[in-house]
Amino acid sequence: MNFGMIFKVAVRAIARNKTRSVLTCIGIIVGIAAVIAVMAIGQGAQTMMVREISSMGNNLMMVFPERRNSGPVSGGMGQGQTMTAGDAEAIRRELPHLIKGVSPQVRTTAQVMYAAKNWNVSIQGVSQDITMIGNWTVSDGRFFNEDEVRLCSRICVVGTTVKRNLFQDEDPVGKTIRIKNMTFKVVGVLGSKGANNWGQDQDDVIMAPYTSVQRYLQRSKFSNINMMNLSLVSMDDLEEAKREVAAILRQRHHLADYQDNDFETRDTTEIMNTIGSVTGLMTVLLTAVAAISLLVGGIGIMNIMLVSVTERIKEIGLRMAIGATPANILSQFLLEAVVLSTVGGAFGVALGIGGAEFIGWWKGWPILIQVPSTIAAFFFSSFVGMFFGFYPAYKASRQNPIDCLRYE
Repeated sequence: MNFGMIFKVAVRAIARNKTRSVLTCIGIIVGIAAVIAVMAIGQGAQTMMVREISSMGNNLMMVFPERRNSGPVSGGMGQGQTMTAGDAEAIRRELPHLIKGVSPQVRTTAQVMYAAKNWNVSIQGVSQDITMIGNWTVSDGRFFNEDEVRLCSRICVVGTTVKRNLFQDEDPVGKTIRIKNMTFKVVGVLGSKGANNWGQDQDDVIMAPYTSVQRYLQRSKFSNINMMNLSLVSMDDLEEAKREVAAILRQRHHLADYQDNDFETRDTTEIMNTIGSVTGLMTVLLTAVAAISLLVGGIGIMNIMLVSVTERIKEIGLRMAIGATPANILSQFLLEAVVLSTVGGAFGVALGIGGAEFIGWWKGWPILIQVPSTIAAFFFSSFVGMFFGFYPAYKASRQNPIDCLRYE
């Protein structure tokens, strides 16, 4: 018997028991669909997170004052009073070969008013370098400059969410708004960034010179800042930059060798590695669950094939009696298992892609279908059929034709 004849016989045997064949394929279908859907959603989420984190800044490194605690409760990073704008200026002055941009940052929240409208918004006091450091663009008007920061000018730029809620269809550039009963002139509108990974609207913000926020909104007599944003010349110099920044801050803060740092550093590489580890772990766990489905499907194929061998004992004996070799019988039953698993794999691929796209559309999640992994999953389904179908096929090929013809 040639391969074509063996294939026809195998397909005909599968078609004789359509319901049983479909039920046999379900385990493979579910397993392959789950693998593809999980990988598509996991890869899409990881890609989106990396893209969002990259949009936070250009070779970004952040430095925070020490955590300020109230009893056993931590106030979180940026709540200490150990860092000043002078620290940022010292880093800018002494590390031009490592740092290409520095922006002190202070934060406050206030109700902003324009005409008869008002809006509660986050106010960020920054320097002119923040556009380069944080990958911010200006869609209308301009950003403030170094002289305006030094002179504590009462000017600001607004995010698109603020523009929409305060000004609606009006052009905000040149208009005057009130923040904590102080007037600020709008000189520009920031380009939209949308929501970040934590669901926070990055466009619901007003940026002003940090000196102006300190003087007019915080009414602070001190120059303490909540954090500083640094843009490195190259991320390859990250470790050196951390050491140099730490040395400058320790010297300026008069810390002895035995004292711990009164500041903390964070960078986008650290954040991306953490997120990558979490999403990678979740993908592995969910893929393991999907693999269990494939295992169950493979066991189902083995079980059905063993039942099929028992049901077709006389057929096996008859084929052997008219000249079929054990290799022919092995090939026929093995091919039946492979066809079942391959057809199940094809349906599983289609269901997995469709399911992933539907979940992405329904939940608004990003989806990334990887062609190599999809092809690998499909071929793995054939391997499952071959692996779990081998024993039943081998058992069929080892039957004695005389005993088979006598079987009742």
